[in-house]
Amino acid sequence: MTLLDFPHYSARMEAELKTLEDKLTQFVEVNQRLRDDTQRLRQELASALHRNKQLEEKIQTASNRLEELVQQIPAEEI
Repeated sequence: MTLLDFPHYSARMEAELKTLEDKLTQFVEVNQRLRDDTQRLRQELASALHRNKQLEEKIQTASNRLEELVQQIPAEEI
């Protein structure tokens, strides 16, 4: 490399660094969006699991009540 090529080398290197910086910025932005999405999905999952547990408890309560009602029906009516 000669001294005359050094400015071109510097310009090429500067362009490559800028490209790398842009890619890194994009990576950080995508990474942050993915983190946000993951956090939101975890919250949604926790909410869905809680709601599912509530519904299971309601089903169990209804099942128990139905079983009690069936037990109260006289045998000849069944």
